Amino acid sequence: MSSELTIKRIAIFGSTGSIGTQALDVIEANPDLFSAEVLTAHHNDELLIEQALKFNPNVVVIGDEKKYAKVKEALASTDVKVFAGEKALEEVASMDCYDFMLAAIVGYAGLKPTLKAIENGKIIGLANKETLVVAGDIVMRKAVEYRVPIIPIDSEHSAIFQCLVGETRNKIEKVILTASGGPFIGRKPNYLVNVKREHALQHPNWTMGAKITIDSATLMNKGLEMIEAKWLFNLKPEQVQVVIHPQSIIHSMVQFEDGSIKAQMGLPDMKLPIQYALAFPKRIKNDFPRYDFKKINTLSFEEPDVKTFRNLGLAIDALNKGGNLPCVMNAANEIAVYAFLRNRINFLDMTDVIEKAMQSIPFIANPTLEEYFESDGEARNFAADLIKL
Repeated sequence: MSSELTIKRIAIFGSTGSIGTQALDVIEANPDLFSAEVLTAHHNDELLIEQALKFNPNVVVIGDEKKYAKVKEALASTDVKVFAGEKALEEVASMDCYDFMLAAIVGYAGLKPTLKAIENGKIIGLANKETLVVAGDIVMRKAVEYRVPIIPIDSEHSAIFQCLVGETRNKIEKVILTASGGPFIGRKPNYLVNVKREHALQHPNWTMGAKITIDSATLMNKGLEMIEAKWLFNLKPEQVQVVIHPQSIIHSMVQFEDGSIKAQMGLPDMKLPIQYALAFPKRIKNDFPRYDFKKINTLSFEEPDVKTFRNLGLAIDALNKGGNLPCVMNAANEIAVYAFLRNRINFLDMTDVIEKAMQSIPFIANPTLEEYFESDGEARNFAADLIKL
C-alpha cells in the first residue's frame, strides 16, 4: 500500500465517460497526491488518445479492437503501452502498476475487471453500480476474502459511507437514498408516452452520461442504487428507502437505531465524491463551489410515484426476491435504454421490456458466477428479440 509520501497510482476503467473525465480533473488538480497509471475506453479512441498524451499513463486499453491500430500509432512516440479488447481489460486489472481502481465502466461490462482487481488486492472506488446489482453477493464475498476496501463513488452511496465513518459499532435502522425525481417528476403516463430521447436526456441537477441520465428519468437508477446499497452496507431490503428530494442537496441519509438521522449535504457535483474516494481517509482542499444556506429557501421530500415510474417498482421486486432477478432486470434495462436512445422504442416501452424479461427468464435463487453470466446473456437476447434489434 502507498505510504504517506508516495503518490497514489490510479487506474481509471472508463476514463472517457462522465466519471472518468471528472476523476482526471481531480488528479490533474492534485499531482502531488495522484497519478493516472491506467486509462481505458470502449469506443472513444480520440478522447483516450488525448488523455494519454496529457497524463502519460503506463497503460491504455481500447475496448473496440478495430481502433487498436489508430491508438497504437497515435501513442507511438510515447512510452504508453497499448492493449485492446475485453480480455485486455481483465489482464490490465491484474497488473501491479496501480494501487486504486476507479471502476467507472458503464453497465455489466465493468464486472469482470472489478473482480480481477479485487483478486489482486486493489482498493476499489466503485462508480459502476451494475457490478453489485448483477453479482453483489460474489463481489462483496471476494472483497472480504481479499480484504479489499470498496469505497463507493455514486453520490448517494458516498453520502451513506461518509455518514457511517466513526459509527462502526452502531446499528443502522435504515438508509434513505435521495432521488431528484429526474426531468419528469410529477408527470403521469399520458405525458410520458410522448417523451422523446432529447427530453429524457435533460437532467435538472446533474451532468451525467446518456445511460445513467435515462435511468434517472425512469427512476431505474434509484432501483439499481437500492440493490447496490443492500450489498455495500450489508442491509436487508426493508432497511433501504427512497425519497424524492428535487433540490439534490442532501445526497442520502442514515437512520440509526436510536432514531437519529445523519445526512451528507453539498451541491450536486460528482467531483466531490470522486475526490473523497481517491483521498480517503483524508479530506483534501478544493475550490469547488460551496452551498450557501442564505440562497436556498426550501429542501423538500416526497414519496416516489411507483405507479407511474414502474421501473422503481420492478427494482424493488428484484431487491426483495434476490437471486438472479436483479441481474436479469439490469441486462434487460441496458438493452431497453440502448433501444430508446436510438429511437427504436418509446419511453414507457422500456418498462414493458424489463418486466417481460423478469417474468420469462428462469429464476435461480443462489446463482454461481457462471449462472449470472448466463442469465445476463439470456435476458439480453430476450430483450433484443422483443424489440427486434
